[in-house]
Amino acid sequence: MKAKHVYIGIFGKRNQGKSALINAIAGQDIAIVADVAGTTTDPVKKSIEIFGIGPSVLVDTAGIDDEGEIGRKRVQKTFEAAKTVDVALLVISENQFGASETAMIQKFREYNTPFLIVQNKADVMPLSADLKQELLSFNVPVLECSAINHHGIDELVKAIVQITPPSAHQPDTLVGDLVKRGDLVVLVMPQDSEAPEGRLILPQVQVIRDLLDNHAVAIALQTEELSDFLRTQTPKLIITDSQVFAQVSQIVTTVEQATPGKHLPLTSFSIILSRAKGNFELFLQGVPAIENLKDGDRILMMESCTHVTSCEDIGRHKIPALLRKSTGKKLDFTFVAALEPLPHNLSEYALAIQCGGCMVTKKQLQNRVEQVRKSGVPITNYGMSIAWLTNIYKRVTEIFTNNESC
Repeated sequence: MKAKHVYIGIFGKRNQGKSALINAIAGQDIAIVADVAGTTTDPVKKSIEIFGIGPSVLVDTAGIDDEGEIGRKRVQKTFEAAKTVDVALLVISENQFGASETAMIQKFREYNTPFLIVQNKADVMPLSADLKQELLSFNVPVLECSAINHHGIDELVKAIVQITPPSAHQPDTLVGDLVKRGDLVVLVMPQDSEAPEGRLILPQVQVIRDLLDNHAVAIALQTEELSDFLRTQTPKLIITDSQVFAQVSQIVTTVEQATPGKHLPLTSFSIILSRAKGNFELFLQGVPAIENLKDGDRILMMESCTHVTSCEDIGRHKIPALLRKSTGKKLDFTFVAALEPLPHNLSEYALAIQCGGCMVTKKQLQNRVEQVRKSGVPITNYGMSIAWLTNIYKRVTEIFTNNESC
């Protein structure tokens, strides 16, 4: 599976030197620096490589003390950014620490985001002994530096590496516990109008890479070629795009019936990804809520990417249509894409359905899922919901469970 990116957020009040600090860490001018408070209005991102954690993304945010109607919206975006980063730097200067910083720390704690506190511009005013003692009470590293003359930047980078959780940069295995060296795995990848021109979609690429990393043999084909292939080969596992679950399941069942003793385990890319990134057990527990849907119920569809949709889009069209047809209920759907804030009134939803999450980090996806869990709303996964609605749920999850949740 391809390397992860560690997201490092820079937070603090306006005019604390956050943008200058990003430039110092990156070793180049990527963020606008000015003496005017509020120069950074929206999160700015820069990809870099940090020895010890690998590919990383520095995220510059608007000041947490911004004012006015627009300023409050910027602050809200900054608070939202705290959900999506793996590590945070809270930047202060001139020994100024108050309610804004305390509120930001509360957000870090709420979202389980490791953080450290940085006194910037230390060449102008060093951290006072009294304030340092107060900051140490938060039980996090406290450092001093000067972004302008690069004093203390090397120590800051080392501290970032030390507080970064291994899960943020060590690759997750998708199928490493399911296959061994030499195992044959069939990947069913229909190329419909939703398939991008000239390339594969990210979940397919990630699974192929993980199979290669585990020295398994990956065979990629479309649905039309599956039957003939299975008549002569017995793969260890079949992984399919969820939207052709019903068709693929029928093909697999037909081949099994024609060959007594032949067993062909089946699952989907979406379900595979949900094990690596989401709360798998929570998704398993949530899927039976489909049976309790009533006319007028609202369903939250949680995508993790932004793209132009078509009539074959799995989240925007196929799953809603399948839910309406299978349940016979008049259902209302809300769609949120990428890392857009979730609706404030989550408790008004009867069910939430999350995609595989190939375009976001594990931390980003899990924080969104946790919001839904806290609201008491059942949540499941694209692939699981399609499997439930096509009556193959037990089959496509049995390789991960002892059927206790089925």
